[in-house]
Amino acid sequence: MDQIPASGVDPAAALELARKVLRIESAAVTGLIDRLDDGFVAALRLILACRGRVVVSGIGKSGHIARKIAATLASTGTPAYFVHAAEAAHGDLGMITRDDVMVALSNSGESEELLTIVPLVKREGARLIAITGNPASMLAREADAHLDAGVAEEACPLNLAPTASTTAALALGDALAVALLDARGFSATDFARSHPGGRLGRQLLTHVRDVMRPLAAVPTIGAEDSVADAVLAISRGGMGMAAIVTPARRVVGIFTDGDLRRALEKVRDLAGTPVGEVMTRAPRSIAPGRLAAEAAQMMEAFKINQILVTEDETLVGALNTHDLFRAKVI
Repeated sequence: MDQIPASGVDPAAALELARKVLRIESAAVTGLIDRLDDGFVAALRLILACRGRVVVSGIGKSGHIARKIAATLASTGTPAYFVHAAEAAHGDLGMITRDDVMVALSNSGESEELLTIVPLVKREGARLIAITGNPASMLAREADAHLDAGVAEEACPLNLAPTASTTAALALGDALAVALLDARGFSATDFARSHPGGRLGRQLLTHVRDVMRPLAAVPTIGAEDSVADAVLAISRGGMGMAAIVTPARRVVGIFTDGDLRRALEKVRDLAGTPVGEVMTRAPRSIAPGRLAAEAAQMMEAFKINQILVTEDETLVGALNTHDLFRAKVI
């Protein structure tokens, strides 16, 4: 095929074609709304009653969509995996058990690779959900539940390449996954457990105890110690603050860089002034079992850069914004 130079692109025509594609695909998804029926509910019930796994399969472009649907199901509380229809006929069929539900995708509903394995899947005792663009197809007729993903036309100018049809199938898969999520009472915390490497996982699974500096690393002094002693403690601790505690480690205050600047305006004798006279009393604190994200929210709300970690008013650690940044909580 001859290469068309970039200079030969008609910007107006290209943009109009792109807009037409989006209009067609948007109409394909919108058209699904009125066609949702008892088949969707039946599919939902089959999967909720499934004691095994949801096996999603397809061939060609439908196979790519099937893989994405399986991933979405798995990440939203429905154990699922993808099996390539052609590979299933050459051994991977052994992965499917009687306790499973198979979701088969085919726009025509006549994909030879799927129709080859469907009788074997049903003989095993697994249930079958079909997502096709043809309710009269062989695959749709063999299914225990059928979802109609038919479209009026493809977005391809030749009306050949799977475009609108794959978008419609993908949207139906998302609708099924979200309906299952809701039926299972799947929460944000559940989502985080399956996404520990993501930002949400870090926010919902990381606790203060996981990121705080332990007591031994927290600079501490007594209220009777001097402001000069507090300055040395702050310098040694590298946290921009020193916790003011009793001999039993009960927190009575905090002395920060900001407190030091304010103290310089009031006192001249740093060595002779007890830090208890210029410290911040009743400082903000958080328990080690709270979420690190809650510590970040508190620090932002009260415009502070450090927070003490306490149990029953007893100091057990501390953290600052740098600790939260390192843990990628913020």
